[in-house]
Amino acid sequence: MALPGDYLDYPARRHGMDNPFYGWEPAALRARREPACGLKAAATIIVPLEFFPLDPPMKPFRHPGAMVTPYPDLRHYTSRDYGNRVGVYRLLRAFAEAGITATFAANARVASRYPALIEAVLSAGHELAAHGVSTAHIHHEGLAEDEEQALIDETRLALPDAVTWMSPARNESFRTPGLLAQAGFSICLDWEADMRPLTLQTPHGPVTALANYNELSDFRLLVERAQSEDQWAQQIVEAGRSHLSLFGREGAGAFAFVLTPYVAGLPFRISALHDLLAGLKALPGLQILPARDAVAAFA
Repeated sequence: MALPGDYLDYPARRHGMDNPFYGWEPAALRARREPACGLKAAATIIVPLEFFPLDPPMKPFRHPGAMVTPYPDLRHYTSRDYGNRVGVYRLLRAFAEAGITATFAANARVASRYPALIEAVLSAGHELAAHGVSTAHIHHEGLAEDEEQALIDETRLALPDAVTWMSPARNESFRTPGLLAQAGFSICLDWEADMRPLTLQTPHGPVTALANYNELSDFRLLVERAQSEDQWAQQIVEAGRSHLSLFGREGAGAFAFVLTPYVAGLPFRISALHDLLAGLKALPGLQILPARDAVAAFA
């Protein structure tokens, strides 16, 4: 039986990427970037401040880290609550001791429920970014535009000064970048398509994507892959060393990674966290910067 004549037709087939936001620009074929500030590599630490409901929705999917056992899943809920009550303050102390500023990405529900936590982040000089409404409010193509707009509006109302955005579960619709630009966000932490800030072109203006590497996330390495704390710390330092090694050929690079309060903030991991921060700080030419400063260095 012959295939129908239109079987191989694909209306989106074209030269370039399968998304409309950036073009084909492989690292080996583009100009070097050398920021005037002398930076050779930037590392951004992202700390998500998340609200997990006890009975999360199943659609379109459960957020990574969401409740998994029958309601009420107090075992997983209280560990997440520990992150916002205890673990995050360990991270804040470790950053203060190392002289480091990070990007704290807060759900709107966290901003409204835990104002003391938001004040602790801001008073320590860290960047406060927007992280959607909550872990139960996932952005995806199945939402109507007005539904997604309402999620961004609620988040903007709770975090009026944020310029950086990270979607819950880092999931988007094809509308999300444009809606973010329209709402006044200029930096997005959902994408990991490059090793330096990448401009996303949207109908409402550009948004800069700072690569947030899932492969370096503490949840990915310590929880899902069950690696040791020493391996985790060494791999992140190696990522910084690798970026520096490419400076002569490709210019300056930038990357981000996540430290989760209920994972990295546990007491038996703090020693490894100190080693991680010290290891990054010891790399000549690498600066640990919040997202807004890392992107500004490449402007």
